[in-house]
Amino acid sequence: MSPSAPNPAADAPSGTPHAVAVIIPAKDEEDRIAATVASAKRIPGADLVLVVDDGSSDDTGVHARAAGAEVVTHRTNKGKAQAMMTGSFAVRNREISELAPGEQVRHRALLFIDGDLEDSAENTAPLAGPVLAGEADATIAILPAQKRAGGGFGFVVGLAKRGIERLSGFQATQPLSGMRCMTREAFTATQPFARGWGVETGMTIDLVWAGMRVREVECDLQHRVTGRDLKAQLHRAAQYRDVARALAVRELRGRVSGGRRPGRDAGGALS
Repeated sequence: MSPSAPNPAADAPSGTPHAVAVIIPAKDEEDRIAATVASAKRIPGADLVLVVDDGSSDDTGVHARAAGAEVVTHRTNKGKAQAMMTGSFAVRNREISELAPGEQVRHRALLFIDGDLEDSAENTAPLAGPVLAGEADATIAILPAQKRAGGGFGFVVGLAKRGIERLSGFQATQPLSGMRCMTREAFTATQPFARGWGVETGMTIDLVWAGMRVREVECDLQHRVTGRDLKAQLHRAAQYRDVARALAVRELRGRVSGGRRPGRDAGGALS
């Protein structure tokens, strides 16, 4: 499966989604990806599970395919944001290929989940419900406290939370949560994604700016928790840099638009 560049006509919304495509960006997850895929396939309404193997040095793609997922492979690591885009365009291409002559494209809801959720992946199902019902354009998972002790000091989360509220007014409970479901229209409104680890922060602001209905949903999920060793601290430094950059870019857009939310006219309608 080779995703192509986006086509605005093909990405145009067509009512509420009829099904769910689960998109799993993954790098070096061979020990967990099979369980994650198997669990994701049990999500009600999910008729497609697609793993984007983002330049793994192990057999992530092999294990994902064996577990029943469709797999798109990046030969080199391109980062989570690009993996999410690759997956969404691959789903779009799949939807076009399914069309009968003269039929309009019917889009799936796009459910993005992490590759390390294992058996808890099916617990992202509550994210899809409001989107499939037309009650929300995008949903964001609120995770419970994770099982393993450790974790960071909250600097990145605090930066993202304050920045999202300052720029959009949205009060995010878990601003860095990567488990999200959205309509194709909502996905299009977030393009281009913020770079690197700023993707979730930028996405939330862009959704609100576009007038999308965003809802947070509690989900019983478990995944790896980053510790406090040197590698973990370097990871957090990169997160902080990317979140700060995503906020700075949107701050500039706000100034250029004269204090109005980009993408809106003075009356608040989408422009």
